[in-house]
Amino acid sequence: MRVTVNRELCVGSGNCVELSPEVFDQDDQDGLVVLRTTEPPEGFHDAVELATHMCPVGAIDIEVQSNTPAR
Repeated sequence: MRVTVNRELCVGSGNCVELSPEVFDQDDQDGLVVLRTTEPPEGFHDAVELATHMCPVGAIDIEVQSNTPAR
């Protein structure tokens, strides 16, 4: 999984931080999202997916990488 955020869309609601503080934080200056890691460990994927869906402005994007080896 690769996570990206769009700080220009972020409104600082903090849902992502509440749901996955290991992956998301908020900037002390403007309250906008700060990404702690772009590739969270598998154990955090469910929380990141939920945070993506709970973001009121769609500022979080995830790309799910396949574990299937190329042939």
